Amino acid sequence: MTVAVRAFDAVLRDLDNVVRFCGFSALTAPERASGLAEGLTASVAYAPEPGLPLLLGRVGVDEWRESVAERLTAFVPPARAGEPAGAVADAPFRADPEVVGTPRRTREVVPLVLVTNATSGLGRGPQTTGIADLAHHVLSSAREGAAEPDREIYGIATGPAGVAAERCPFVDDRAENTEAAAALGMSTVRCRSPQDLRPAPDHLFPEAVRPRGEDGSASRPLTPGRGRVRPRW
Repeated sequence: MTVAVRAFDAVLRDLDNVVRFCGFSALTAPERASGLAEGLTASVAYAPEPGLPLLLGRVGVDEWRESVAERLTAFVPPARAGEPAGAVADAPFRADPEVVGTPRRTREVVPLVLVTNATSGLGRGPQTTGIADLAHHVLSSAREGAAEPDREIYGIATGPAGVAAERCPFVDDRAENTEAAAALGMSTVRCRSPQDLRPAPDHLFPEAVRPRGEDGSASRPLTPGRGRVRPRW
């Protein structure tokens, strides 16, 4: 006798740099025109100040943009700070079709939850990249009042799926985030590039079958242990 056994009951994935990717290259022209070094605008915008108040929903996008422009005046005259500040707020996002294929297959088997350090006011909702129907639930740090890597947001994220943390693996690109999730008992997968995200997680779900013994008892469980592991998906 064989029975289908799920290794997990839900999957939590970070949204940014795991499912969708920001086109910060759109900042290159405004930065050059303003006399700023490439990459400086994003570094200023997403520093703890002014970035964290935005991600926690304490300020709106317009206030954040003004704060970014004000901080850029440390490098260029005020008249040249507004355009790059506006560009970082409007930076486009894209979704890698191959990467998106994996969570689409996942959601056919178990609940899929996405978590993001972002506010919908940035125009960064999943609908802007054609993945509005990708997840069963999307949690935003601005709505929840907690941002990664605060472990509180991972505890909140398992709620909509109705599963325990140890039954919900977490996929992210940042070590501090996976470490915080692991501290809650989640299995974690750290993805350093889009290529890490493309293999399908077929072996984690109902296709994983284990035989029952002659007495009907289960053989060795397939469920990964607590802490950080790297399933091949």
